[in-house]
Amino acid sequence: MSAQTATSTTEHRRITGKLIIATHNKGKLVEMRELLAPFGITATSAGELDLPEPEETGTTFRANARIKAVAAAKATNLPAFSDDSGLAVDALGGYPGIYSARWAGPEKDFMGAMTRVNELINDLGATTPEKRKAHFVSALCVAWPDGHLEEFQAHVDGTIVWPPRGNKGFGYDPFFLPDGYTTTFGEMSSEQKHGLPPLGLGLSHRARAFVKLAEACLGK
Repeated sequence: MSAQTATSTTEHRRITGKLIIATHNKGKLVEMRELLAPFGITATSAGELDLPEPEETGTTFRANARIKAVAAAKATNLPAFSDDSGLAVDALGGYPGIYSARWAGPEKDFMGAMTRVNELINDLGATTPEKRKAHFVSALCVAWPDGHLEEFQAHVDGTIVWPPRGNKGFGYDPFFLPDGYTTTFGEMSSEQKHGLPPLGLGLSHRARAFVKLAEACLGK
């Protein structure tokens, strides 16, 4: 369960005061607020401010995270924190990847999206666990109004399971069994999935990227 991290600068800027969470995704907002809570950061979301959602035209998770953070920072004149994340399935050449949310459609039908992924990999003969490998990726970006950026990326490896298990989390969580565990993300409590040490293991892709962000920009 390795993680990879990238930063945009060598001299990091500390996050203080108010912060905009550049998301309209309620499930993602809950996780991001829970990650920020121990650091005393006051966070308001782009959705709560009725900011328009920028078009995600990037070809990578990092590029799309940057688009969202920069748009929110410019609109509010405050630092903005964004995540772009998704499920990359090995048998599908990394898809749905950056299109993970779009595969669920405007109605956010993730059960339909999971069914589609499962059918596609079954059609390829990927019916055993070793052929159903996947990883969740999270790219985080903090953008300041003056153009300063901090960027981090991480992933967590696992296996696609069928049928989906659990009703916790959001998105593709019930579909994903992280390596070394017997419960899917959809069966885990928030503390198990993305709780940070010492209370949690920082297991999820978003938590792993956030640990690096916290070390660089939150003083821990």
